[in-house]
Amino acid sequence: MGTYRRHGKSTIADKLFLISEVTLLCLSSLIASYLYNITLSSHPVIPLDSRLINAALFAAAVMLCALSVGLYDQKLRESHGGIFKRVVITLLFSVMLLEGIIFNLIPSLHISPLYLAVASLIAMLSLSGFRALFHYHDITRISRRRILVLGAGERASIIERRMRRNVDKRFFEIVGFAYIDGDKSASIPESKLVNFDYKENLFQYVIDNGIDQLVIACDERRNMLPVEHLFKCKSRGIDVIEILDFIERETGQIAVNLIYPSWVIYGNGLDLNQRFKTNLDYKLNLVLALLLLLVTWPIMLVTALLIYLEDGRKTGASVFYRQVRVGFDGKPFYILKFRSMKPDAEKNGARWASADDDRVTRVGKYIRKYRIDELPQLLNVLKGEMGFVGPRPERPEFVNELEKDIPYYSQRHNVKPGLTGWAQLKYPYGATAEDAQEKLKFDLYYIKHRSLLLDLTILIRTVEVVLFGKGR
Repeated sequence: MGTYRRHGKSTIADKLFLISEVTLLCLSSLIASYLYNITLSSHPVIPLDSRLINAALFAAAVMLCALSVGLYDQKLRESHGGIFKRVVITLLFSVMLLEGIIFNLIPSLHISPLYLAVASLIAMLSLSGFRALFHYHDITRISRRRILVLGAGERASIIERRMRRNVDKRFFEIVGFAYIDGDKSASIPESKLVNFDYKENLFQYVIDNGIDQLVIACDERRNMLPVEHLFKCKSRGIDVIEILDFIERETGQIAVNLIYPSWVIYGNGLDLNQRFKTNLDYKLNLVLALLLLLVTWPIMLVTALLIYLEDGRKTGASVFYRQVRVGFDGKPFYILKFRSMKPDAEKNGARWASADDDRVTRVGKYIRKYRIDELPQLLNVLKGEMGFVGPRPERPEFVNELEKDIPYYSQRHNVKPGLTGWAQLKYPYGATAEDAQEKLKFDLYYIKHRSLLLDLTILIRTVEVVLFGKGR
C-alpha cells in the first residue's frame, strides 16, 4: 500500500500522457494508411496486419525522436510556438529514421512516402494540440501528492527556494511547513507555515488534511520528531521521506550542502556494482566513437579549415587546442578540442570561460554553441581517457580550489569524464564556483544512478542540446 501511495499517484498523469500520445500516433498512422487505400485504387490494398505494424513502428520512431529533442523533459518550459517547433523537428527526424533505416532494412513494411507524409501531418496537428491542452490547462493537477514538510528552518527553506515554480511542482503540492523544535531561523513566508501541536496531533493532522507524503526537513532531529506518530503514518500508507531523498527524486540532483557522511556510506548507489562500466563500457564507447567519426569527419574537416582561414594562417596557431584536465581517479590527461578562442586567450593566466567571452573567435562562437568544438575528444574516447557519458573534466587549477570549497567535489572523479553528462542536460551554462557546485549536484546524482539505460537517455537527450544550443 505504501509503495502505491508513494509512486502510484505521481505517475498516473505520466501514464495517461504516454498512453494518449501512443494512441494519437497510432491513429495518425492508421488514418493515413486508410486514406492511402481509398484514394489510390491503382495500388494493392494494404492489409490490416501491415497497417497495424506500421502504426506501431511509426509511434515508436516518433516517441524516440521526441525524447531526443526534449519533449519528454518533465521541466520543459516552452511557448506554444516552441512546442510546435520541437514537434515538427521530431517528425522530420522520425521520417528520416523510418525512410533511411527501418524501411530499408525491412522493405516489405514500406507503404509509400505519401503515407508517411500524411501520417506526419496528422500527428503534427494532433500532438501539438494535445500537448497544449495537457500542459497549459494543468491536467496533471489530478495526480499531485499532498506534502507536509516537517521543518521550517534552514534545511526546509532549501525546498522553498528550489521549488517555487509550478514546473518544479508538477507532481506534488506543499500543504505547508511545520515548525519543529530546534529549527533555525529561515526565510519561509508566514503564509506557508502550518501551526498545530505536531508532538500530539501530527497523525490526526495528516489524516484530516489528506497528506500523502511527509518530508523530514528539520534542522535538529535528536529527540525532536514524534516517532510514534511517524510510525502510525507509515503503517497507514503515508510516505515518510528524508529531505535529501526528496530533493534527489524531484530534481534529479543531490543537495551536496545537506549530505552527511552516513548517507554516503550506507545509502544505495555511489558504488561500482554496475559492471558494464568496465571492459564492456570501453568497447561500447569505442564502437560509438568510430561510428561518430565516420559520420562527422566532413564537419571536422570544414571546421578545421574555417579556423585556419580566420586566424590560423596569420598567427600560425594550431586549429586544435590541448589542455590538461583531471580524469578518472584524479589522474591528469590532455583533452583535445577545436580551438574556439584567440591564440593569446590565456596570456594573463587561467580563468573560467563565460557565456559571452570576448576571447572567443567568430568561428568559435558557433562551434561552441553546437558543440562542434568537442568532436576531437572522440580521440580521447578512443584512448580510453574519456567516455561518451560522465561528468565533464575540469582543469587542475580549478579543481584544486573547488575541492577546498565544495564538499565531496572529488567524488566526481570516481567515474570517467564524458563528452556529455547529466549536468550538461539539466543545468545551463555555468562559469563560476557557484555554478560548479550546482553542477556537482547533478554529477553526484549520475554517479549514484548510473546505468546503461541512463547513459542511453543522456546520449539521446544530448541531441536536444546540440540542436537548440543549450547547456555547455
